[in-house]
Amino acid sequence: METSGLRQRSVESNNYGATNGKVVITEAGKAADKRLDQHETYEFGGPWGVTAIILGFPLLMYYLWICLWFYDGKLMYPTSVDDIQPFLLKMWGHIQKDASPNLYAWKVYSGFFFFQLFIAWVLPGFKQEGLPVPSLGYKTLMYNCNALQCWYTTIVVSIALHWTGYFRLNQIIDNYGHLMTVGMIYGFGVSFLTYFHAVVTKTTIRMSGNFVYDFFMGAALNPRLGPVDLKMWAEVRVPWVIVFYLAVSGACKQYETLGYVTPNMLFMCLATGLYINACAKGEECIPQTWDMYHEKWGFMVIFWNFAGVPFSYVYSVVYMASHDPSAYRFSTFGYVVIYTTLLTAYYIWDTSMAQKSHFKMQTQGISTFRKTFPQLPWHTVENPTFIQTEHGNRLLTSGWWKYSRKPNYVADFTMSFTWGAIVGTATIIPYFYPVFFITVLVHRCSRDFERCAIKYGKDWERYCEVVKYKFIPGIY
Repeated sequence: METSGLRQRSVESNNYGATNGKVVITEAGKAADKRLDQHETYEFGGPWGVTAIILGFPLLMYYLWICLWFYDGKLMYPTSVDDIQPFLLKMWGHIQKDASPNLYAWKVYSGFFFFQLFIAWVLPGFKQEGLPVPSLGYKTLMYNCNALQCWYTTIVVSIALHWTGYFRLNQIIDNYGHLMTVGMIYGFGVSFLTYFHAVVTKTTIRMSGNFVYDFFMGAALNPRLGPVDLKMWAEVRVPWVIVFYLAVSGACKQYETLGYVTPNMLFMCLATGLYINACAKGEECIPQTWDMYHEKWGFMVIFWNFAGVPFSYVYSVVYMASHDPSAYRFSTFGYVVIYTTLLTAYYIWDTSMAQKSHFKMQTQGISTFRKTFPQLPWHTVENPTFIQTEHGNRLLTSGWWKYSRKPNYVADFTMSFTWGAIVGTATIIPYFYPVFFITVLVHRCSRDFERCAIKYGKDWERYCEVVKYKFIPGIY
């Protein structure tokens, strides 16, 4: 019986397969979970480090956009000490003129934001149970997975608005700077609102006592607005939809100015379209992730979803929309290579994520999975092997996961690299995404592996002996 989205689930549940075993959270496992739900150490350099991130990332986003849009993708800098003040004033002038939070940006971003929230609230979806949450007494949260319905609804509405001339998609890329600023305002605003709401309602968890650090990491674990889980909603419905429409806008602009769309811009439409579609069709897998049942919803996640991801991952689109195709044209062989690389990496990423999530669902007694397009071969491992831990959980050692502890990360990074490489050597700025992403992934892995060592102890050592490589089989 559900109450406010919660479901009490016994820590013992029937397993799948021939062993007919039990999933039991032991007393030692509960003690480890309790430790993980306490603040022990600072991450990201502590209060000073997160302060630098909070202030520095918006400035970096403005700087890279200015260099890309106004200075042919070249990294600009003061040429002397006397040039520092004029340089800063020139940068500020670009922000004032071309990145002000104008009425167009407020209407478009706000309209998109609340439209996505509205359809997430009202559209029916696939009901998916999350993993038992230790801080909730091992109750599980129910998720209304309707991202796919929302995604298709958004496509239909956007085509209608563009076709009727009410809202032309090609205008999005021309207002990139203005929209980016409004996205940043939303990122800061929602972060503050969520933080203070958790404090007032006494729903904080894992607090350090330092305001800046707790604001960055988050105070609330599972904030909800009616039937909408805000953390999952923001992860799927906001950033990747904006990323896709920025690519579509770039294509529309090219067609309007050139009379055709370059293979490079089509590549970005395909790449971003595959990504958002995968997130939407596999949304029922998200509740099984560490992000949902452990990671808090703070500035680190909120700002990046509302502004960081959509306005720093598609610099290649910004460059292509403002430069002649001769600057980034490939040979036919080059296009074959990069398209093949993207599709191969996508297949590994999609199926590895599905394999892990379906395995976790199976340990909860869930054996029926939603069928959405496209269903790729080997998305579920039959008769999987695993390591039974003293904690009570099981660690998958089959499928892609027998070759690497993070096969999804390797594939995800490969895709991110192609997003920058699609402009070749025309400018270095689009490579910000893969460089930043690999840094995040390595840091995230260190956090994951450290927590797993605490949670599983000697069983984690056994797992590492079976799955030897962190990322690339045979190499690392």
